[in-house]
Amino acid sequence: MTVAGIDLGGTKCEVRLFDQDWNEVARHRDPTPESYDDLVQTVADQVAWAEAESGEKLPVGVGAAGLINPHTGLALTANLPATDKPFPADINAAAGRPITYVNDCRAMALSEAIFGAGKGHNTVMALILGTGIGGGIVVKQSLLQGPTLTGGEFGHTSAPAHLVSRHNLPIHRCGCGRLGCIETYVAGPGLATLAKTLTGQDISPPEIAARRHTDMAEVWTIWCAFAAELIHSLTLTADPDVIVLGGGLSRIEGVIQDLSVAAQKAQIGDFSTARLILAQGGDSSGARGAAYAAWQEANT
Repeated sequence: MTVAGIDLGGTKCEVRLFDQDWNEVARHRDPTPESYDDLVQTVADQVAWAEAESGEKLPVGVGAAGLINPHTGLALTANLPATDKPFPADINAAAGRPITYVNDCRAMALSEAIFGAGKGHNTVMALILGTGIGGGIVVKQSLLQGPTLTGGEFGHTSAPAHLVSRHNLPIHRCGCGRLGCIETYVAGPGLATLAKTLTGQDISPPEIAARRHTDMAEVWTIWCAFAAELIHSLTLTADPDVIVLGGGLSRIEGVIQDLSVAAQKAQIGDFSTARLILAQGGDSSGARGAAYAAWQEANT
């Protein structure tokens, strides 16, 4: 049976077909439209393309950034023109059939747990360190989701007060509307803001990483400490076998080693912390995870 997954982001909407062995067999990409009606139609058109390409009605999953309120069915999206719209319901109506809709970070977690770096482990957490912070939890090859559908929004837990106080850092308002989310210190823009606060320099995360052994050493050490506190919280919450790191900041050379050392310092006593590993799926993770979620739904 062929399965399709759609990776929907701020700049591209790409559908990929996978065969029964989960090998990619075809793909089709469109630019992400700027209007809501065009966005819905583009996703519906990709569903139609997948069915025409496979020659059958098949499970289709959509992995997209943002949240869906389970009580209202309305979306909250930062990089898509879908906020306050019944996005999944409108896709279903335009496509003339039900699709499976999952958050993109949760899709990545599922893909890595089933096919990638977390394969063979019982409890896998994914942590995306990029423009934002998010992730997901997969237990025994099933995505852990509860009634609020906010599980995995790790970036919107509170920043550790002792680090904010120790380094006399300002408290920032997050894009979610709350004050003091850990995302405002750990995400890529948060790292740049940290450098600006501590050094007065406007400098990008890649430049900070490149200079972390020289004049950006303090900035990097403090960033690692914040990230380690988040990893510590995840370890205490789910005690995962592994935490798979994805996103742009995870690709900084040596980041696994630096964060592993910092996470061990943050852990209670001499207990171990969760093992950190890099994601393996690359740009196919989101689509494959969404497709797998659709396949699971079709087979339960």
